[in-house]
Amino acid sequence: MLPRSVPRPFRKAALAAGAAVALAAGLLAGFTAPSQAAASQPCDIYAAGGTPCVAAHSTTRALYGAYNGPLYQVRRASDNTTRDIGVLSAGGVANAAAQDSFCAGTTCLITIIYDQSGRNNRLTQAPPGGFAGPAPGGYDNLADATLAPATLGGQKVYGVFVAPGTGYRNNATNGVAKGDQPEGMYAVFDGTHYNGGCCFDYGNAETNSRDNGNGTMEAIYFGNIKVWGYGTGNGPWVMADLENGLFSGVNAGYNANDPSVSHRFLTAIIKGEPNHWAIRAGNAQSGGLSTYYNGPRPNVAGYNPMKKEGAIILGIGGDNSHGSAGTFYEGVMTTGYPTDATENAVQANLVAAGYAPYSGGPSGTLTPGASISLRATTACCTTRYIRHQNDNVITSVITSASSALDKSDATWVVRSGLASSSCVSFESKNYPGSFLRHRNYQLYRNADDGSALFRSDATFCPQTGRNGQGTSLASYNYPTRFIRHYSNTVYIASNGGSNAFDSATSWNDDVSWVVSPPWAQ
Repeated sequence: MLPRSVPRPFRKAALAAGAAVALAAGLLAGFTAPSQAAASQPCDIYAAGGTPCVAAHSTTRALYGAYNGPLYQVRRASDNTTRDIGVLSAGGVANAAAQDSFCAGTTCLITIIYDQSGRNNRLTQAPPGGFAGPAPGGYDNLADATLAPATLGGQKVYGVFVAPGTGYRNNATNGVAKGDQPEGMYAVFDGTHYNGGCCFDYGNAETNSRDNGNGTMEAIYFGNIKVWGYGTGNGPWVMADLENGLFSGVNAGYNANDPSVSHRFLTAIIKGEPNHWAIRAGNAQSGGLSTYYNGPRPNVAGYNPMKKEGAIILGIGGDNSHGSAGTFYEGVMTTGYPTDATENAVQANLVAAGYAPYSGGPSGTLTPGASISLRATTACCTTRYIRHQNDNVITSVITSASSALDKSDATWVVRSGLASSSCVSFESKNYPGSFLRHRNYQLYRNADDGSALFRSDATFCPQTGRNGQGTSLASYNYPTRFIRHYSNTVYIASNGGSNAFDSATSWNDDVSWVVSPPWAQ
């Protein structure tokens, strides 16, 4: 029960509420994926509940049963041309094969995340604000289109991999809540990809990209920063970024009812109306939603009434703070305060959709616990493998006639990524506890010192080989840099740059590796 002084949630029409409850029951009863896709997707469910979507963003699927337009746009580095990526069928999943074909042998960036609601609330490269961005002109970076593969209903799709410095925004929206107007929002994130930077947000923000004071934002936050608020455990936490505060309850700072959550696919929900708001979350692969908070606005001046401005952000804070990391798959914003029944139906839809980690293609052999060797694909060097020699990491010719020591040095045990389970780490076969990690762009074999920096430096995200062979391995914390051999030394290298090892010559070949059987058992 809410305190008597707190307004209760806005009442929905009985017909709309009944429709949402019935829809939830039908989904939970086990509709098959094709029937569900044809009949209803999240924004159909919200509309049935009387709180229609005013923004609908996804790089993985249609969020309306009838939607048959583009989901996102990519731009490739080889010739700067762009391609819209749509769905395989109306109401269906993204056509990832179109992206793979268009981006083969080069780098692609996500330039637009389209709005499926019809209001043109698309997300594009975030402009400078209170914090200038890292790209030329103070803009934020765009996400590499290939760093967050997943599957949805068994089909390959791509999420939006937000590395620090990456951000999307729309400061001129249509229909998004302003002032103290009610709204709801959900997002699906990778619950294993986060950091303590500010601020991995999705939702309502200031229209001038600056901090305009308490209550000028209402966005979902996900991460483990503790500066402005935190929950139980070590994080990460789902909280609300309301500007100048990350809140998880009525009190600023610590709130015991906000647990650490790290589902591989995480449903995160924030909703608010006059002097009332809530946080809900759950596993997007199974089960229902939990309510972490449901009550009055924070007991800090400036948050009642709210002063929301109606911009939309992804991956950044309201003032363009861009130190965060995370992965986004889909999310919507609504007009009106959704009922729990409506959100429960959306959660059932997500579970039925079938998000799962990507394990197909060349990176499928990178199974945690497996021993492997990594062979170069460049024409000069197809007998060379990544190996450590003392602490240094180089490539060497390894054959059946090589010494047992050389074979062991060229063998690695695949581990779930130390910084994110959606990526991988490589533990030395003959030096357990030591991992392949980069330092000053060069790779070394070093013992895990337990630090967050080491975990990030030792985590690599696999994707299809840039030359069409094998697998390429992007640095987790420098996602435009890939493991590359250059003059038989191994680096993380960009495709062109000031360092000799960043040379664009044979870059696609040099960053592509065949995952091979281990030389040492």
